[in-house]
Amino acid sequence: MSLRELVVLGTSSAVPTRLRNHNGYLLRWDGEGFLFDPGEGTQRQMAHAGVSAHDVTWICVTHLHGDHCLGVPGVVQRIARDGVSHQVTATYPASGETYWRRLRHASLFADTGVIAERPLSGAAVRLSAGPVTLTALPLSHPVEAYGYRLDEPDGRRMLPDRLRARGVDGPLISRLQREGTVTAPDGSAVPLEEVSEPRRGQSAAFVMDTRLCDSAFRLADGVDLLVIESTFLSAEAALAEEYGHLTAAEAGRVAAEAKVRRLVLTHFSERYDPADEPRFLAEAAETFSGDIVLAHDLARVPVPKRTERVP
Repeated sequence: MSLRELVVLGTSSAVPTRLRNHNGYLLRWDGEGFLFDPGEGTQRQMAHAGVSAHDVTWICVTHLHGDHCLGVPGVVQRIARDGVSHQVTATYPASGETYWRRLRHASLFADTGVIAERPLSGAAVRLSAGPVTLTALPLSHPVEAYGYRLDEPDGRRMLPDRLRARGVDGPLISRLQREGTVTAPDGSAVPLEEVSEPRRGQSAAFVMDTRLCDSAFRLADGVDLLVIESTFLSAEAALAEEYGHLTAAEAGRVAAEAKVRRLVLTHFSERYDPADEPRFLAEAAETFSGDIVLAHDLARVPVPKRTERVP
């Protein structure tokens, strides 16, 4: 069975707190592991969460502020130490190349050759990432920053009753999926469309430090899972705008207008304590009536199961 879940490694913003580590999010998707914004302490958080360097196939950095990247050295060195043999693709803004180099080679260690670097530049970057397409779009932050979106291609769902009615089973099903038509035991042709229905590909988006901007809505459009910063509450809306961040209410607006299925709020300012958590949920819920998760360190959030067909 495929595994699609978000493993939350850290949820604080610029300053880690007693209860919240710096950023870190591992999205596990059908054998791929997308590690977004590994902040300081990510390597240790991975150990607490029961995931390893072997689970990481992509390191995706939105921007080069410390709370989003200071964990890179430890993760890279763990990849080397644990003998990870598969390719690990690293994406980050090209304008931060100098900082990436410092992080990538921050200390003496037995290096690894499995990391393939793909610096991002331009208005949109699309990369093939195993079972999905990974899209990066620029956001609105004081330094160059990108948000990410994963899209699975649309497919088809096989319908057991119709397969049985036509006598198609066993290896014939696999052949039908590959070739689009097979010959039934009675000699008639069975097209794939007759015994299946459209299946919408699933998607997820990761939107970190940004003001409200078109790219935030484009990344979130119709996704099953949206992981988005909500650094401030609305009382600090002016501060959020000044420093290039979202409030919980604005995160809820993005989710509502984009028709997101599950909203995950994270990247909380250290000024707030646990007693403030209901306020983040309440502000996001003012505009978004769907499923809202307030992220906590080491939580696991599943990608919602499929519920609808392609129109």
